[in-house]
Amino acid sequence: MRFAVLSDIHGNLWALEAVLKDAKRRGIHQFINLGDSLYGPLKPLETYELLRRVPVITIQGNEDREIYEYGPGEAHPTLIYVIKELGEAPVQWLRSLPKTSLIADEIFACHGIPDSDCVYLLEDITHGTPSVRDKAAILKYLNGIHNPVILCGHSHIPRVLWLSSEQLIVNPGSVGWPAYDDDVPSYHAMQNYSPLASYAILEKHEDAWQASLLKIPYDVDLAVAQARRQGREDWAYWLKTGRVVKP
Repeated sequence: MRFAVLSDIHGNLWALEAVLKDAKRRGIHQFINLGDSLYGPLKPLETYELLRRVPVITIQGNEDREIYEYGPGEAHPTLIYVIKELGEAPVQWLRSLPKTSLIADEIFACHGIPDSDCVYLLEDITHGTPSVRDKAAILKYLNGIHNPVILCGHSHIPRVLWLSSEQLIVNPGSVGWPAYDDDVPSYHAMQNYSPLASYAILEKHEDAWQASLLKIPYDVDLAVAQARRQGREDWAYWLKTGRVVKP
């Protein structure tokens, strides 16, 4: 069994195309997508259309949920842009996606943690920059999930961890958004320090699962130009550099 594991595409069509091409070049034709697929000032509709042509298991992320929960009167220009671009059918598709998925009886996939799409499973961001949680905290967040492979996204930071519970945890990083900052639950910055698209390969050899993290180049200037057309200079900088300018 071989899967390409994607997460946090955020409407970056160009990065997604590059990742899919790289995976197929490696002979991988099964895909798992951990959510946050369409939100962003880039190409949400085209990203949706491409994903619908790919044999991919997709779950829902927090910003997928924010798209279909959006209420009239909310002043959020990028979210308004995304909803206008998408139309009804893609929004309903996001609404229909499961929060988690069990794949091949051994792989448990979630966006954040099993019980929440907006909590980081692996990262503690208390001090503003991510550090890896200790194993007890991670196991607590897993809340009794014992599958040998756990897939998570949300943090945009690629990581592979092995727990004493003999579980492999894989975060493939972000296909399309290499850096950002957020004020919730407190200010923190997530940075990959390069514009490259991230994804993971998950494969089983005999009785053991293994994971590889990959960084794929693409024409980032196309994404940067589109972000600027939507008035998002912050996104343009994040996409171009993989870094956050702290306030």
